[in-house]
Amino acid sequence: MLASVRAAPGMQTRRGLHRLALRARLTLTLGILSAVLLAVMVASAANGPVRIPYATTASVLLSNVGVPVGADVDATSRRIIKHIRLPRIVVAALVGAALAVSGVAMQALFRNPMADAGVLGVSSGGALGAVIAIVTGLQAVHIFFLPLMSFAGALGAAFLVYFLATAIGGRLSTSALLLTGLAMTSFLGACISTLLLFSVSNPDAVRQILYWLTGGLDGQSWQGAGIIVGPIVAGIVVLAAFARDLNVLLLGEETAHSLGVSSGTVRRVLLAVTALITGVAVAVSGTIAFVGLMVPHMLRLVIGPDHRLLLPASALGGAIFLVAADTVARLVIQPAEMQVGMVTALLGAPFFLVLLYQRRKQLGGV
Repeated sequence: MLASVRAAPGMQTRRGLHRLALRARLTLTLGILSAVLLAVMVASAANGPVRIPYATTASVLLSNVGVPVGADVDATSRRIIKHIRLPRIVVAALVGAALAVSGVAMQALFRNPMADAGVLGVSSGGALGAVIAIVTGLQAVHIFFLPLMSFAGALGAAFLVYFLATAIGGRLSTSALLLTGLAMTSFLGACISTLLLFSVSNPDAVRQILYWLTGGLDGQSWQGAGIIVGPIVAGIVVLAAFARDLNVLLLGEETAHSLGVSSGTVRRVLLAVTALITGVAVAVSGTIAFVGLMVPHMLRLVIGPDHRLLLPASALGGAIFLVAADTVARLVIQPAEMQVGMVTALLGAPFFLVLLYQRRKQLGGV
């Protein structure tokens, strides 16, 4: 009894030191990633058909967030940055953050390193909801119908894949999840193609549907950024609040139950949150694949699997990745543009195949 009493202060001290170490790592990691994000945003805003000096671009960006700068900027450069390039950059950062943290959450919920909103059909579900809003004219009724329908489609796809994969395998196995996700993605793609076929008489609808299929960020405005910032930031905050539960879920169902975590309830809540932020992101960008697969894996190799650190780091990492990818898409074939979804697919497909090869034994391979 006395030994346990004497050990208690030592345990509390170790826990306190552990918390301090975690806070220090979190501060350092987020500080570095924030600096990289700012540098990428400056580089993206400075480059385009009209090149603007980096110092000028940085001063405009800083002035927009309330940091006083003394540099004089001509009206044309300020207008180009503030009203043309910066809205697109902000939307890219928000979408990248949403897709990355969705990937982190799904990989923990399913205990599967290959889970991702794109791979499991959630992005395709969001795209189908958006396409239905376009074809039926709901988008023209009110601007919020598009993200609402996209969220509904993403939510339906997420829960359907989860329940089908569980029913097929008897438990949530890697192979059942991947096969169900691929089947769901193919089915939803066929639904989108059917709607596209029946919309050939409406050129505007066809153009918008093709936009969702390839994923792009051209033509973004401050209005679009204003629509998505609230749901995405709120969703990331909720996921961060469940970071401890995600850590526990990685240990297995029995361990989670013994530690007081209701895995069923946590999965349902977090599936809904990930579907919300994925659907909202898809509503403005179309289907952009592999962000939630690549970013968490790369960060996990550097900072480890603790979700208290991985979730906020992935939000910044996803923002960095998509802003950089969109910058490449804008500049690589000037004066034309690639869709950013093409760039992420070119990078993500080989990444996924390498990951699949590394996990071949879990899938029944030799």
